[in-house]
Amino acid sequence: MHRNAVVSREDWFEAHRRHLEREKELTRFRDCVAAERRQLPWLKLRKDYVFESEQGPKRLAELFAGKSQLIVYHFMMTPGSDHRCEGCSFLADHIDAANQHLKHHDVSLVVISRAPLAELLPYKQRMGWKFDWMSSYASDFNFDLQVSFTERQIAAGDTVYNFEKRPLRSKDLPGTSVFYRDENGDIFLTFMSRARGGDALIGAYHYLDMTPKGRNETGPYHGLMDWVRLHDEYQAKGKDRPDCCE
Repeated sequence: MHRNAVVSREDWFEAHRRHLEREKELTRFRDCVAAERRQLPWLKLRKDYVFESEQGPKRLAELFAGKSQLIVYHFMMTPGSDHRCEGCSFLADHIDAANQHLKHHDVSLVVISRAPLAELLPYKQRMGWKFDWMSSYASDFNFDLQVSFTERQIAAGDTVYNFEKRPLRSKDLPGTSVFYRDENGDIFLTFMSRARGGDALIGAYHYLDMTPKGRNETGPYHGLMDWVRLHDEYQAKGKDRPDCCE
């Protein structure tokens, strides 16, 4: 690891004092982008969707659970697959803590995957997660939200992800979608975040960004796949590391 300059207390204080302006600039810029995000146009949803939940079938409106705002995390899990995405799981490890507060601030947060509920629940139990995890298996929800793709779309290269049309190999990809339900019951798609947009929801990364080594993702993937494991597999050695997220 590269060793930084070691200086006197006075010089250390002055260097960090000057850098603080950059940290404040980043905070102000982040606040500005968030404000711009809230001003983006909305898309009114004209199709209803039904999901499979632990409480039985639920329509999209029911996912709001009495709140006006709904955040959906699209967890990659295709029907019949035995692959468990480390990246999605890494993010999901942060959801329950956030939910302790969001549910008291007019926000419902749920996780949705395309795999049937019977395939989701054993993994949820294994990981110890408490959040509501639902299946969109019987609906077009994932396809309409551009986080799932048919074999025909993939073969033709007719796949759009993160507002960009480009060839993809994966049938499912991760993302976050945000919705608003007004007093008339109309539902609007207000924001979508895909690919590295999920970094903002991973608190562990923000801790790492303060450390001397940072994220330290210097392996062959130059990303979280270099080091992140399912939280009950960190003792495993020599595990093959396929790139789960294109």
